[in-house]
Amino acid sequence: MAIEVMNRIEDASGVDKETLYVVGGVALMLIGAGLVLSNANVRRYLGRMGVGDLLSAALPDLERYFRLDSM
Repeated sequence: MAIEVMNRIEDASGVDKETLYVVGGVALMLIGAGLVLSNANVRRYLGRMGVGDLLSAALPDLERYFRLDSM
């Protein structure tokens, strides 16, 4: 009985580690994106590319999606 419980605990800890690695990787990507976007040169470059226009054009579609999703 004790061996079966130990085997289950060992199997579950692998899944927990994988989840921790995925969440940690997402957190690192968000921090990296924040650091890149906090640079004035990058913001100026993205401003010239018209990223704001792209986001404003996509906003009605996102609003429509969330309205349909809530139904």
